[in-house]
Amino acid sequence: MAEGRRSSPPKTADRLGRMLAIVPYLVQHPGSSLDDVARLYDVAPAQLRRDLDLLFMSGLPPYGPGDLIDVEVDEDDHIWITMADHFSRPLRLSRQEALAITLRAAELLATPGLPEAPALASALEKLRDSLGPDTAGSGEAIEAAAGGRPAEHLETLRRAARRRERITIEYFAGSTGEWTTRDVEPEEVFSAMGNWYVAAWDVAADDERLFRADRVRAVTPAGVTFEPRGLGGAGRALYTPTGEEVPVRLLLRPPARWIAEYYVTVDPVELDDGSLEVTLPAAQLGWVAALLLRVGADAEVRSPPEAVEAVRDLARATLSRYR
Repeated sequence: MAEGRRSSPPKTADRLGRMLAIVPYLVQHPGSSLDDVARLYDVAPAQLRRDLDLLFMSGLPPYGPGDLIDVEVDEDDHIWITMADHFSRPLRLSRQEALAITLRAAELLATPGLPEAPALASALEKLRDSLGPDTAGSGEAIEAAAGGRPAEHLETLRRAARRRERITIEYFAGSTGEWTTRDVEPEEVFSAMGNWYVAAWDVAADDERLFRADRVRAVTPAGVTFEPRGLGGAGRALYTPTGEEVPVRLLLRPPARWIAEYYVTVDPVELDDGSLEVTLPAAQLGWVAALLLRVGADAEVRSPPEAVEAVRDLARATLSRYR
């Protein structure tokens, strides 16, 4: 165990998500063994016991003694739960909630390497059937682009994050176009916009970094564990400005407006033709140039001049390869 660090408490979102899954299971399987449930949900028995202690303060309004969940772990470590019948009833969604879940599920299914994909596909099909073919956005109207190949070391990265193991990775930095070797402490592996990302602590930089899993070409265990710092996972911004970036002003025509949603941008201005002007803080102008070449005529740089020139230089170099 790494020395000199205090153990970080588990994140509230993790505990909530875990208990929303565990409580219905315990309602349907009274008397389950603490060790069996901990193993089933991949959590330490001591942590599960602490989670169960929280249930004594959970229930339905007005939160009187007869409204709170009652949990008992007997002397043989069997779990008994009462006053939680509302968890045994199927969840009822509004149509808007069902559509939102359908959209998110379609996005997840397009992300290669998702181990829960078969179960998710089955649930999504049932949800679409319940929405009905006449609902706008349901059925075959909601589809995601076909996913590519899963990241080669995705499962290894997941395992290191679960076990809190420091690893050494060989990583391709998209901003510099170079391969680097880094010692990192991965905390969260999550999907966003069709890619898998690793939120990790970079040991040499002594700071948090976000890595794309498909840009990792080698993973080696470093032989030590670490205490998590509570780094953010799903739902976080994919880029966090440091204050040292160059502000690049972009014109994004409708097909390229996704850039403003995918990356951190500021000062948006809507134009009459549906285009959008934004400022993109960029640490590397070469990275911006590569991004603009991807979208072609659907985006252009307004300022600064050095960013405009970076796009031109990369375009010339790219064309020369095809000649």
